[in-house]
Amino acid sequence: MSKDENNINIVEEEQAFNELIRQRRQKLAELQAAGKDPFDVYKVERTHTSTEVKDNYDELEGKDVTVAGRLMSKRVHGKAGFSDIHDREGKLQLYIKIDDVGEEKLKEYKTFDLGDWVSITGMVFKTKTGEISIHIKDFQLISKSLKPLPEKWHGLKDPDLRYRQREVDLITNPEVKETFIKRAKIIKGIREFLDNRGYLEIETPILSSIAGGAAARPFITHHNTLDIDMYLRIATELHLKRCIVGGLEKVYDMGRIFRNEGMDIKHNPEFTTIELYEAYADYNDMMELTENLISTVSQKVNGTMKVNYQGTEIDLTPPWRRITMVDAVKEYAGIDFNEVKTDEDARAIAKEKHLEFKKELKDCTKADVLNSLFEEYAEAKLIQPTFIMDYPVEISPLTKKKRGNDEFTERFEGFIYGREICNAYSELNDPIVQRERFMQQAKERELGDDEAYEIDEEFMSALETGMPPTGGLGIGIDRIVMFLTDAYSIRDVILFPTMKPQQ
Repeated sequence: MSKDENNINIVEEEQAFNELIRQRRQKLAELQAAGKDPFDVYKVERTHTSTEVKDNYDELEGKDVTVAGRLMSKRVHGKAGFSDIHDREGKLQLYIKIDDVGEEKLKEYKTFDLGDWVSITGMVFKTKTGEISIHIKDFQLISKSLKPLPEKWHGLKDPDLRYRQREVDLITNPEVKETFIKRAKIIKGIREFLDNRGYLEIETPILSSIAGGAAARPFITHHNTLDIDMYLRIATELHLKRCIVGGLEKVYDMGRIFRNEGMDIKHNPEFTTIELYEAYADYNDMMELTENLISTVSQKVNGTMKVNYQGTEIDLTPPWRRITMVDAVKEYAGIDFNEVKTDEDARAIAKEKHLEFKKELKDCTKADVLNSLFEEYAEAKLIQPTFIMDYPVEISPLTKKKRGNDEFTERFEGFIYGREICNAYSELNDPIVQRERFMQQAKERELGDDEAYEIDEEFMSALETGMPPTGGLGIGIDRIVMFLTDAYSIRDVILFPTMKPQQ
């Protein structure tokens, strides 16, 4: 097809679309003139959903019910016909016949457009093919769709358009609706798991004068009354630890986090995490909690601890594999970091492997090189659930040192399908060491790492008041939902992902 022919087709499609809108608006005007304005309907006395009708057929057969939903198909010719409405739970077939509603009502029903919202009262029965249906006795148009839905067989398939018009995506692609219903069940399951373990859900501030608790670029806003810049939260960690200091012992916050960073299939600037903290626990307890939480939720929402993700079976059954970062680099990169004694030796390896850093190579440490080797050679290989343990001190400023080895910390990250899903520590509760770590982070910022941690004096004051030994954990909720719903992109599990405005 030539460019000119393609442009002609686009113009013709737009003209046809605009004509359909004109026709629908004309129908609305006629309804309003007749005193039947569908937008004047305020309430519907629905007695059953589609699922309730189907699940209780034996009890409801031959009885009248009132259902409501969006009209998604209509095959009414002559004196009778079938239609389908969709509600949140699924599809329900309708049967209308002139003998039951009369000629005028049937004529009115035929004018309804696909996408219109209707309430239906009628008798529950089964068709000759065995499909549970409603034999219509009365109906009402309860809202008019003024814009046509996408063509039935093609639906809404363009990804960009799907994310921009999520409401239409939900209407035309039933699997999308199922994903977000399942997301709600996953979040509910996580809350139930933690609540049953004695955790208290709290709310931490979204606006803060310090972008603390994580290494990330913040979104900056301005508070007019106080005349200060503020930051949308990049983590909930520091406020939750202050709750531990205050004696709440087991706390979590599940909600939105905002990071002014890149966008791809794994990242959205606005995303959902859960952070939790437990007094008297360490990172071993957090590993046990993580694997049991995720496997339990999978069993609850999917009926199994094994999920198929993008053609690969992932077994979430505990216990998950545990391996140190040093051993992972040895296994996947062939480099034994136990034999790397100096920063210079590490830099030589980095140069040989062509590793890239945010700062100049001369400023890199053994820790920087070890972490980069892990990300370059090991991370993508971690398909089955794996805990990578014992991160270097320099890249773990909020973490206790490893018992028996001062170069490393009691920190782990969990990986599935080569993607990080969680981060956890035996939390650093020594305020003197914590301040030293923050000062080192300040030096990292001077060397060009604008994601290095900022010092939060209110948090430091809390730490000086005294925090007990504590285990902490952060989990990316969107990535867990991706694995449990077999979603390729994070945008497929966020109802309204961040989009560049249309022209």
